[in-house]
Amino acid sequence: MPTGPRRHVDEVTAGPGGAMTDEVGVITGDLTIATALQPGGRVAVHIQYTGAEEWYTLTGSPVAVAPGGLGALHTAVVQAVRHGGGAVVPAPGRQ
Repeated sequence: MPTGPRRHVDEVTAGPGGAMTDEVGVITGDLTIATALQPGGRVAVHIQYTGAEEWYTLTGSPVAVAPGGLGALHTAVVQAVRHGGGAVVPAPGRQ
């Protein structure tokens, strides 16, 4: 049985070039990122404009849980979005 949080949420300002979503392409500015453990051990990564209602799928999601767990994957996603450049879910968590 997994231990620790099953969902992490953080606010971040996207770096130049923003973050790539499946639904609308690149989004920029102040964003909220949520990573959540799904049935079967996969992780869904969603992103929205901070304060908005609509969530988008960050390109590359869903992914396997990264070495180090859900928290490590969430941290890697936040860092990627802060860097920008059309950020997607970092490769180490992909299957």
